[in-house]
This record gives sequence, C-alpha cells and structure tokens, in this order.
Amino acid sequence: MAVLPFRWDPREYQRPLWRYLEAGGKRADVVAHRRWGKDEVALHWAAYAISRKPGTYWHLLPEASQGRKAIWDAVNPHTGRKRINEAFPLKTRKKTRDSEMMVEFKNGSTWQVAGSDNYNSLVGSPPVGVVFSEWALAKPDAWSYIRPILAENAGWALFLWTPRGRGHATRAFEARSRDPEWFTLKSPATATDVFSAEQLARERAELIAELGSQAEGEARFATEYLVDFEAAAPGAYYAALIGEAERAGQIGRVPFDPALKVDTAWDLGIDDYTAIWFFQQAGREVRVLDYYETRGQGLDAIVREALAGRPWTFGAHHLPHDVMVRELGAAGRSRYETLQGLGLAGIEVGAAMEAEERINAVRLMIPLCWFDAERCGLGLERLRAYRKRWSRATRSYAGPLHDEASHAADAFGEFAANRRGGSGPARPARRVTHEPLGWMG
Repeated sequence: MAVLPFRWDPREYQRPLWRYLEAGGKRADVVAHRRWGKDEVALHWAAYAISRKPGTYWHLLPEASQGRKAIWDAVNPHTGRKRINEAFPLKTRKKTRDSEMMVEFKNGSTWQVAGSDNYNSLVGSPPVGVVFSEWALAKPDAWSYIRPILAENAGWALFLWTPRGRGHATRAFEARSRDPEWFTLKSPATATDVFSAEQLARERAELIAELGSQAEGEARFATEYLVDFEAAAPGAYYAALIGEAERAGQIGRVPFDPALKVDTAWDLGIDDYTAIWFFQQAGREVRVLDYYETRGQGLDAIVREALAGRPWTFGAHHLPHDVMVRELGAAGRSRYETLQGLGLAGIEVGAAMEAEERINAVRLMIPLCWFDAERCGLGLERLRAYRKRWSRATRSYAGPLHDEASHAADAFGEFAANRRGGSGPARPARRVTHEPLGWMG
C-alpha cells in the first residue's frame, strides 16, 4: 500500500482502483453511486502522486463554482476538517492560494481545482495528473484537449462520475471497458457496504416523496444508486423511439449519397446553444448524416465551421420563424439577412408553431430515420434527454424543459415539421433563394 504524508486507507471497494494506480496505471474510469467516495479517493491519490513525482495536478469539476463547493471548501462530516487539509497537510505546503483554488507544495508541485468548461484557460506548466470529477456533466472537449498533453508527459487521468442517462460519459466508458489500457469500474450501491438494504429502500422512498412522482423518483434512484445507464428519464419525449430505432438497426453507419442534396435544420442561439442537423431524403427514408452544436459563436463562425468544410451539395436550410426578427445590436438587421449575406442559399423560414406540433412531427419521423451513430452521437444524446418539465408544485408535467437538450430537439423538430413529405406546419414555410456562393452550391 502507498505511503501517504498522513494516515488514510482506501475503503475495501476502492482498493482495486487504488492498486491499479499504485502499480503505474495511467487511465481509469469509475462510474459509481452517490457517497462512494469518488472525490475523496481522488484527493488522496493526488497527494500520493504529488509526493512521488513533482509536477502540476488538476482536479476538474464541470464548473469552477462546483469545484469550490464540492472540493475546495468541502468539510468531511465525519471529522469536521476540510477535505483538502486532510489530503494535503499544511506541513507539506509552501503556499495556499484561495482565489485560484491552488496549493503550492514544498517539493515544487502544484495542485489546482478548476472547471473543465474552461480548461484551456489554465496557465502554467502542463499537468502530469488530472481528475475529471462529475464527468457525465462535463464538456467532452476537455479530454480531447488534455489527452495529448498527458500522453507527452506520461501522465495519468482519472474519470469519476454518476450516470445522467446515456451520454458521452456512457459511450466512452463502454468503449474503454474493451480497451486493455484502461481500468474501468461500475459500482452500484448494491455492490458496496456504504448503504444497508434498509437505507437504500429509505433513499428510494424519499426520492419518490421529494420529487412528487413515482416515475421521477424511481428513475433518479436507478441512476444515482444503481448506476443504471438505461434508466428511462421520466417525461422523455423521444427516448423510447430512439431505443426502438437502435434495436431495429437504424443507428449505425450512414454513408453520404452524392446523388442527393443535403438539407439542414437549425436552432439558433446567441448566448445559448446553436444546433444544426444534416439530412438526406430518399423517398420516405430520412438519413441523418451529422449533427453540429456550438455555444456563444457568431453566425459567421457557425457557417464557416458547420457548412464550409463539408463537400456536400446543399438543398434547403430550414430555420425557425424568429430568424426574421430584427436585432438592435446588429444595425437593425435580422439573422436571416446576416445569413443571406454570408452566402446561405435556399433558406426556408418555418411557420410559428406550438411545441407539441414539432414534437408530434418528430414522433412520426423517427421511425423513418437512419442515424449515423458516430457523427450524430451528441445529437442522439440530446434527443434522448429531451423531456417534459416536471413541476413539484403541481406534481404534473408542464411542457418541454428548456435545457441543453432542447436546442437539438427544436432543430430536429423544425425539419420534421417542414420537410418535404413531412407532416407540414400550420401554414406554409417561406422559401427564400438567391444565387449560391461557391461551396454553398
């Protein structure tokens, strides 16, 4: 067992992970129930690693504010001491920077809590050890950015999370489980001694009572305590239909057909998400080729990134009715006029409609769809997560929940309602065309 600068031993069910890391393992992915001690074991492993190899170490939460609450300021209820003081005794430190949530050690190492949403803003020497806590809620781009740094430094990465439906963390875990270079562990509460059977039954009952819904409570319990990847999100609009499409073999590899034009459907955000789907239609068959999503980018960057790099012949670009609204901050121009100026040809502006109209159109279209599993992975995740808003006050559902999944769902619905051969909007879409520019042909 590793010698630490303080007295701490991993719990019995944590020992396989600890032994793997202690033996020199570099990549570990652990999906575990609430109260498993994920961050605790990560803190103590970082302390051991720091004592053995001076370097830069990061502990990343999805957002820095979460890191301050869950790690930097957190107190161990069993001892009454701050968790970082237990892991990193004051005698080992040179300096503690509260504003930066950073500790400098006497041996030259640094350890810092930060947000994985802002990973590229971290300055200083590159890390040799990184913890991704609450990985299911983090941006997957963070790992894409940090992975080559750790590869160059022979550094280690530890992913710790609890499921939130099927998403990027789930897909990565399943792939890593088949990779001999990775340590993976799926640990439900029924496989550890943290809770007794009676305590688990009480947690389940309390979740049902707290949320005011049997379905909501059961789903939350299955996700957070049983580590169930397949737990259905209560109120989900399309999860069942996506599941049926997957079982029918309609999610896999979908090749581009150069004989068919590619149509797109958009949901535009300014300070929010922008979502774009790419479709080809062959008779009644709808081939979903790709999905693009970004946040906080201007229309010029979106057009350049989402469209200009694709060697496709585009057909109709379906945009929602509010694209015609004039914006004071854009010299009174509408986003439609801005897109037109950027060379977007064949714009079709959809009619205003109720959310239920789009939802019903999508429900009719999904059985006709073939999705490219890789390129549409994030989009499928969004469609699975799109759900009704639950009101605890009235204990009832009240329309769609506006969250990160709703933008992809609205764009998909825009196409479903307005595509040729679709169910059609309340009134005809307006098609606006002009001479295409170069690659937009």
